[in-house]
Amino acid sequence: MGKHIVVIPGDGIGREVTDAAVEILKKTDEIYHLDFTYEWKDAGGTAYDKYGVPLPEDTIEACRKGDAILFGAVGGDQWDHLEPALRPEKAILGLRKSLGLYVNLRPVKIADSMIEYSPLKPEIARGTDIMIVRELVGGIYFGKRCESVIAGGVEKAWDVECYSAAEVERITRFAMEAAGKRHGHVTSVDKSNVLASSRLWRRTVTSVRDKEYPHVHLDHMYVDNCAQQFAIHPSFFDVVVTSNMFGDILSDEAAVLSGSVGMLPSASIGEETSLYEPIHGSAPDIAGKGIANPIATILSAAMMLRYSFSEDRAADAIEKAVNDTLEDGYRTGDIYKDGMKKVNGEGMTEVILDHLDQ
Repeated sequence: MGKHIVVIPGDGIGREVTDAAVEILKKTDEIYHLDFTYEWKDAGGTAYDKYGVPLPEDTIEACRKGDAILFGAVGGDQWDHLEPALRPEKAILGLRKSLGLYVNLRPVKIADSMIEYSPLKPEIARGTDIMIVRELVGGIYFGKRCESVIAGGVEKAWDVECYSAAEVERITRFAMEAAGKRHGHVTSVDKSNVLASSRLWRRTVTSVRDKEYPHVHLDHMYVDNCAQQFAIHPSFFDVVVTSNMFGDILSDEAAVLSGSVGMLPSASIGEETSLYEPIHGSAPDIAGKGIANPIATILSAAMMLRYSFSEDRAADAIEKAVNDTLEDGYRTGDIYKDGMKKVNGEGMTEVILDHLDQ
């Protein structure tokens, strides 16, 4: 039975990079007989211009019915004047909430051909291959809050970090399963020396591992130490599982290790459907010029094959085609250096397609 993919280009370069990823998916479909169908929907600023809202109900319904979602990027200066509820960025937040996307996956892998782009010394960067598993719908971002209250003549504000054991169990199982397909090592990151919620987190992660995944190696790390270790010993890590806020911060730190956000994919996983997107923004300054780097979105499509459709062979083929293209020296303008082969976004896609055929 075929699988239905909902494509949401969004704003800026979103159309260019999602078109490139769909080309790669169609070629992969030809090779591996995956029987994909596609449907395009609006979100972000383009949706606001058409419908007066950044996330039309029609888009949400299509996503609920789809087997997976390929998302481009949203945002642009022309919508900065809108009130917060109508800004393009509300589209991705609304999709996460509406679809119950509870896991955010952020892989950071530094290929040998890309080591020179990392801000780290080559001997430190080499071998970096981290999968950050961030809990996405709980914690302080979704807890009770007070914007402002006067108490004792002093203005105060507060946010509550709250996790249930069930929420931690669910994200832990996902991390353990992911580690089982990688190198069998999970690092759980918390602040249990200070926070009660982190002590619950640590107890629960340990319990799930001991009872259900005794073959997975588990260690615990305080979030401040983890931030340091990302910079001085990133190859230590395999799968990192952590809370919403810690994951938000650590995944952005880890993204810098690769040297180019234009290369990094991500996934937001739910129980019914999942969404795949590059971590870069809409880059309105280069939109329509054909120079956007499509690799992050192409690798997001590979993640879709792996996590939504369990098509590991097809995902491996895309990742290998991207790596071979980089090994051959092809670069878009954002990562070009003297001596490399400079191509635009379409050219990069064509070379990757050629490598898929080999």
